[in-house]
Amino acid sequence: MAPGWRYIWKALLIALATLVASPAWAQAGIVGSELHVCVARVVAGDTPRAMLASPGRFDCRTPQHRLGPGDYWAMSVPPADVATAGRSLRIRQSSLWQDELALYARYADGRIVGTSNDGVGISRHIRMGAIIEHRLATRGVPLDRLLWRIGGSANMRGIVVGVRIADDAASIRSDLLLVALYGGFVGLCFALLIYNLALWKALRHRFQLDYCAMLLFLLIYALSSSGALAWIAPDMPNTSRITLNYVSLCWAAAAALAFSRHFFEDRVFEGWLGRAVETSAIALMILGAAFLVATPVDIRIVDRAYSVAFASLPFIVLPVLWRAWRRRSNHLWLFSLTWASPMVMVVARGMANLNLIGWSFLLDNSTLLAMAAEALLTSLAIAYRFSLLSRERDAAIRREAITRELADTDPLTGLLNRRAFMAEVAAIDRPCMLMLFDIDHFKQVNDTIGHDGGDEVLRVVAQILRTHANGALVARMGGEEFALLGDPRLLPDPETILTAVRTHPMPFDLRVTTSIGICQGPLDDEAAWKRLYRRADQALFEAKASGRDRIRHAGTLAIAA
Repeated sequence: MAPGWRYIWKALLIALATLVASPAWAQAGIVGSELHVCVARVVAGDTPRAMLASPGRFDCRTPQHRLGPGDYWAMSVPPADVATAGRSLRIRQSSLWQDELALYARYADGRIVGTSNDGVGISRHIRMGAIIEHRLATRGVPLDRLLWRIGGSANMRGIVVGVRIADDAASIRSDLLLVALYGGFVGLCFALLIYNLALWKALRHRFQLDYCAMLLFLLIYALSSSGALAWIAPDMPNTSRITLNYVSLCWAAAAALAFSRHFFEDRVFEGWLGRAVETSAIALMILGAAFLVATPVDIRIVDRAYSVAFASLPFIVLPVLWRAWRRRSNHLWLFSLTWASPMVMVVARGMANLNLIGWSFLLDNSTLLAMAAEALLTSLAIAYRFSLLSRERDAAIRREAITRELADTDPLTGLLNRRAFMAEVAAIDRPCMLMLFDIDHFKQVNDTIGHDGGDEVLRVVAQILRTHANGALVARMGGEEFALLGDPRLLPDPETILTAVRTHPMPFDLRVTTSIGICQGPLDDEAAWKRLYRRADQALFEAKASGRDRIRHAGTLAIAA
């Protein structure tokens, strides 16, 4: 299978896993028995008792979102299989954009009990999962009907949706499980945020800040979308909580796009694609800010812009993945996995926001699971990126070391060259012994066996010196001249080296000898080195003048006054 198709299949598998796992996760908020609701517009002079007595006014067939914004009555009856007498009941419904919400319960004895809430009052009824819950007092007679009066409904996705009737135990169980799930997500985001901020302080990559910004906005989103913010700030109107929900998700998406822009290799975003991604990220930031200003004016217009923007995200993400595949990006497979579940969620939520598919609690809370997958997989992508950076750094260090070694090494013999040898000498400040070697009659060697043979002789002599060096510096000073420099107590016996060169097999069984000049003295400064080298070179000249294949020692130099 081609690499590109492997990436696509991986993304599809992750998306499928998200869809399979989501129902089990979201089931925590779906407790109790479902109630069907019919709606009617509020007319001047309406009263709860009159509306409860007029079921014919209620529309049970038209999809609620088609009725437009305004004030509404909604009525429901409990299912026949729910025993309501003598039980403490919880009426649960999804949180929507509404300015006022009143709930009335009529019992079989004709008594009507009700409660009315403004935006702040609605917030005080928010449970985990952003579920509005009203607790009805225990009565000895069955519940007959439920009636809502909704004021200022934006009716973007419904008027009263997701209504269920449950008991105390089911409600508490739902809260505990959702607290654990949302708490786990918040803990995950917080831990990743602190860890990546610490990494950013050390490494300073731009994509780390983008990732931290995404995590921060996801934290805010989790607090607002879960309903926990209503517990933390009970005096905040519910519409303000929903506004923060919009804003944080817009900015999280913008940060995710910015992260991809700085995480992928530059070649992926060359030309129009880079500009398109940057423009989209800026547009999402502006859209988030627009919610803060425009929601009090007309939430429906801004919500439609929000829905269109998120439904358009795949048209940005897919070209990025395609370009990454074409440009052989190292990060494509990770991003395919990372973006799979958010893209499925974005498309599904966009379709729901545009009322192409119906509302469900599962879909309304799918963002958390998708964002958790994205946060985790993005952290793996960052770890993978650091692994690549580490390999690149190690490779660069190796290349630098090889380059330095090539610059410091004689290519024929593998010994230090003259420049590197002199650099090492400059770092020595203790008395040393210098041995200078010169292969005898080397011109005749070249004339006899050729330059290739002469090169082999040089390599053999170099190997002999390296073998006997015992930790001393060994260098080819040029031509057929070599040097050994080190502690006089550790340097080899020069007679041993003479014998080794004389007896070692050479190309074409040629007999090769060498002459040695030796001097010992301090290396306090450059002048001391020049004296030492000059005296050792004079001793070498004397050895060659005396018949070659021998040693001459220039003695020990005194420390200069």
